[in-house]
Amino acid sequence: MSARAGVIVTGTEVLSGIINDRNGPWLSERLRERGVDCAQITIVGDRPEDMHAALEFQAGLGVDLIVTSGGLGPTADDLTATVVAAFAGRPMVLDAALEGRIWAILERLTKRWPDLDQDAIRAANRKQALVPEGATVLEPVGTAPGLVVPPSGDSTPPGPTVLVLPGPPRELQPMWATALETPALRAALQGAVELQRGILRLFGIPESEIARSLEVLAGEGVPLSSLEITTCLRRGEIEIVSVFEPGADDDYAAFAAGIRARHGQRLFSEDGSTIDDQVAALLADGPRTVATAESCTGGLLAARLTERAGSSAYVLGGLVVYSDEAKASLAGVPSRLIERHGAVSAEVAAALADGARAALGASVGVGITGIAGPEGGTAEKPVGTVCFSVSAADGRREDRALVLPGGRADVRDRSTTLALHLIRRLLSAG
Repeated sequence: MSARAGVIVTGTEVLSGIINDRNGPWLSERLRERGVDCAQITIVGDRPEDMHAALEFQAGLGVDLIVTSGGLGPTADDLTATVVAAFAGRPMVLDAALEGRIWAILERLTKRWPDLDQDAIRAANRKQALVPEGATVLEPVGTAPGLVVPPSGDSTPPGPTVLVLPGPPRELQPMWATALETPALRAALQGAVELQRGILRLFGIPESEIARSLEVLAGEGVPLSSLEITTCLRRGEIEIVSVFEPGADDDYAAFAAGIRARHGQRLFSEDGSTIDDQVAALLADGPRTVATAESCTGGLLAARLTERAGSSAYVLGGLVVYSDEAKASLAGVPSRLIERHGAVSAEVAAALADGARAALGASVGVGITGIAGPEGGTAEKPVGTVCFSVSAADGRREDRALVLPGGRADVRDRSTTLALHLIRRLLSAG
């Protein structure tokens, strides 16, 4: 079995949801790239007893490495280094040279505030220079040093190495790269093997159907035991991720072939590319340009189309036409069309697509209009009803009208996914 690791994210602000955890998933992916299985991500508040319990629990899982983030600042609630030292059975010692290097950083940063309490700053400086004896110090990216803390030689069997990193991602991420070069961390990860990963993405299929496919493929003798297969619903799509060790490539190929045979065109990605990647490639390959006119999604599709660098080459712009007046004045939708069919209708969606294309001179126009909720639905058009249209300058068109499940945020987000798939369908057919 490959090397295993755990991640502990500290901070009451993360535990309470004030700040979203970005470090746990980022570290898990970096570990996977190194062939290390991430056994668990734990979030704990700024309580030393809770953090110590998390360290003990993850050590009990038999991990080779525990990575912590946060709790390295100068304030009283930043106690990660002290707790890790106690866990590893190592006393805290002052690194005088480190204290000097941190003070040089602090002195430079605090020059703009001449009235600060210099004694308090030096006390905080000294706190950050206290490190577990025998630890490898990682130079600060901000003001907090990182640490690689090996297990004490007194424990039998030896516990895991602990990599202590700061909380801000802008400091943690470059320090991770530095830590990988240290002998202590290399020793902890010496059992890592290169893990392979395959990603299949499907659209227009329930997750329960994938569960059924796994049962059928196993019954047909497809070797699934060598694959760690997980499925999740993401933005209205099904994502199947398989992780496997070297030597199981043929097993994964058989699995992918089985999914391909059972689900055909609903399988839109076998190389890990997202629908966003594919639409961007199709637009850039034309060259083609796109413009949007959005009602219920309020510009979310335009934002998604412009997330990646270089999108200015094919995204001309977008119209947010929430009111009927805006639909008429900005996208050129005839008022009589709205009166006759309603603002949420296939006819208005088509007029929005054509209007966006004409207004901005694009080769492809997209129109979205719907009822995201939680109010506004009727018996004929319940909450979740969304109408889509994608039109091309040559007259080709892809139209859909359907009722999407979920709350307001789900309907809006899934609408952008469906719109991207309609763009892909139109451009691929062309």
